[in-house]
Amino acid sequence: MLAPGHRLALRCGRGWLLLLLLLGCGLAREAGSVLNCPPRCLCASNIISCSKLGLGIIPTQLPRFTAILDLSHNNLTRLRADWTPARLPHLHSLLLSHNALGFISTEAFCHVPHLRYLDLSSNSLKALEEFLFSQLQELEVLLLYNNQIAQMDRSAFDDMARLQKLYLSQNQISRFPVELVKDRAKLPDLALLDLSANKIKGLPVTALKGLPAWMKNGLYLHSNPLNCDCGLYELFAHWHARQLSSVVDFREELVCSLPQAKRSVSVFTLNRHDSLNCSEFKEHMLETYLGDTVTIDCDTKVRGATTREWVTPTNRRFPEESANSTMTVLGNGSLQIRPIRVEDMGTYTCYAVSQAFNETLYVDVMVHNFTQHGPHDTLNTAYTTLVGCILSVILVLIYLYLTPCRCCCRSNEKLAAPPEDSINSSMLSTTPNHNPEAGGRKGSLSHLAASGPMQGQNGKVKPNSTPEQVARRAQKAHRKVSDPDSVSSVFSDTPIVV
Repeated sequence: MLAPGHRLALRCGRGWLLLLLLLGCGLAREAGSVLNCPPRCLCASNIISCSKLGLGIIPTQLPRFTAILDLSHNNLTRLRADWTPARLPHLHSLLLSHNALGFISTEAFCHVPHLRYLDLSSNSLKALEEFLFSQLQELEVLLLYNNQIAQMDRSAFDDMARLQKLYLSQNQISRFPVELVKDRAKLPDLALLDLSANKIKGLPVTALKGLPAWMKNGLYLHSNPLNCDCGLYELFAHWHARQLSSVVDFREELVCSLPQAKRSVSVFTLNRHDSLNCSEFKEHMLETYLGDTVTIDCDTKVRGATTREWVTPTNRRFPEESANSTMTVLGNGSLQIRPIRVEDMGTYTCYAVSQAFNETLYVDVMVHNFTQHGPHDTLNTAYTTLVGCILSVILVLIYLYLTPCRCCCRSNEKLAAPPEDSINSSMLSTTPNHNPEAGGRKGSLSHLAASGPMQGQNGKVKPNSTPEQVARRAQKAHRKVSDPDSVSSVFSDTPIVV
């Protein structure tokens, strides 16, 4: 057995050994944390800050657990593919603002595939090359404002399906990148596009009108040298009527240039007489035709609304548990009417509800009381009728004014023939057309019939007529002339004096 003193010494030795082991582990852990943090940088957990150190190159041997890396306010000029030789699988935020970056390699982000936030603002970038950010398939926010970007390749933002916010303000961009908003499959989640304070003069008005309201609500175009026209006024007047933030918050900065006046004016004054005198903006209603299948969109500026409820002009609420109804609410919140009737005309109300914001939207629907092909048939019939009327009038005018005058043509014949009384005119007119002063031509038809030898139907004189027969014929002719119904018989029974 060990003596009591030996046992005490052994216990003390074991205690010191345990103490040395604990101290050694602590020093090793402390030394490891100090060695993993880049020189002159500040490290806190998985956050590494190397800001405002005047760095010309990015520190190497960054810890693999780095989640946030701040390299802002330095003198970095190039971002090559080997800026981090090791893969940083946990890095989700990279800050490179306020440097002198003028070049970024297309492979610069191959080692940070899970990056969600990238700040490249306030640098010296002049162009965005093809497929520059295509490897950042999980990126949600990209800041590129306050650079010198004048050119952007159409494929620079390909394969960025999760990008939600893109800041491109305060650059030299002169062409609106319509491919970023027109093709919703390219950037389906893009909800904010800041193109303010650039060099854009023209906008694709038609394409912008077709955007959903939640996209237009985050499209900032103020402080650009836009050219004034009535299409531009109608575009922004509609956005202002919808109370979209991109227009309401920057109303004073939405100006355009009048070429003839060489001055800038507010877009919202283009309807004045001293400007372009554009037509006053009015909300257009949805025009439909009888029997059509109509889909009314709940075009709300609330993105991702969880609930959409419709109220019809007759105060019916949809969706409802009615199997026989012609109205149904689709999966995207739109109201479908199939088929639409005249009694469906009126104002429809959509209530959109989300976690952060609620919105009420009104849509006016007008239903024409005919099918879609009805107006064309009516137009063709009216056009044909109009053409027929015009041709008829033209033919009448041609007949009246271009036919030779019979009086002029036969004037010589009348002058050659001796003036005679017209039995027809004397019988049909109350005023005689013969000269009352002419001797031997006074009197009525009875006098003409009584005087002179009588003729037959062929104009020859009947020599066998006696005075009594002539008197009877005169009386008979007088009776026929006095009777209005026997005018026609006068010409057949009464002989005419030649």
